[in-house]
Amino acid sequence: MRLRLKSVLAATATCTLAWAIPAAAQTTPTGTPAVTIKDVDPALWVVKDEDTTVYLFGSVHILKPGLGWFDDGVKTAFDSSDHLVLELVEPPAAEVQALFGKLAMDQQGKTLRSKMNDADRAVYEAAMGKLGIPAPAFDPFDPWAAAVTLSLVAMQKSGFDPNSGVEKQLTAAAKVSNKPIAGLETMEFQLGVFDTLPEAEQITFLVETAKMIDDTSSMMDKMVDMWASAETESLGQLMNEGLTSRTLYDALLTKRNANWAKWISARMAKPGVTFMAVGAGHLAGPTSIQNLLPAYGLSATRVAY
Repeated sequence: MRLRLKSVLAATATCTLAWAIPAAAQTTPTGTPAVTIKDVDPALWVVKDEDTTVYLFGSVHILKPGLGWFDDGVKTAFDSSDHLVLELVEPPAAEVQALFGKLAMDQQGKTLRSKMNDADRAVYEAAMGKLGIPAPAFDPFDPWAAAVTLSLVAMQKSGFDPNSGVEKQLTAAAKVSNKPIAGLETMEFQLGVFDTLPEAEQITFLVETAKMIDDTSSMMDKMVDMWASAETESLGQLMNEGLTSRTLYDALLTKRNANWAKWISARMAKPGVTFMAVGAGHLAGPTSIQNLLPAYGLSATRVAY
């Protein structure tokens, strides 16, 4: 089994983990260089009946500054909506840190590196060194938490910024316009998806992440390019190619997509306009939300803009 980082980053709740990882593990950009805005047009879908509209937008939870996606058809759909629905609503900082301490830290006091064999430990420590992080820094973490923290730090060092992510921008716009914001899941649920994985699978995830740390930025750039140019089929193929653990695929995508398709079906019984943004990986591939909607007598149509 290989858990390839390129798929996990697209499919998982990176927004949650970007908020949850300790501040010491995050990097702060120095200076504020001028950014040239590049216009991009990610895919947007709509589900409609006589009195209800649900817009479906695929988000990327962490982006580099300078992508102009919140305009044209996306902005029109957002402005026409009554409320915003995200994977989750960001909790207060104290709650975030408490959840991280509860779910991402080893509760038995066993150190992270003591759970690895010598070869895996060497790979992990080499990756930590490349990022300038002391080898013992994540010893209190569960393996899954160390894996995602490693990838997030690598992305931040290469210019990705959680504050440039889709959810951050949509949330800010909704607050300015007094648009209600709701979440489909809680942070505890999203962190729990990882925390309930068997330890052996978590360690494999961590070691594979460490092996690919040099490629983190280029892989994420490729996925963002596909998102930005609305290449949804290519994005789905890339995810299917990389996420070869069926357990993780089902936990991150299949089960959650089924829950959200059911949520959309229930929402169609209530008049109004909803702008729904979830990770772009949930709107690509054979188990995408759009592919599950016909079971409820619904169909999602691409919005041309």
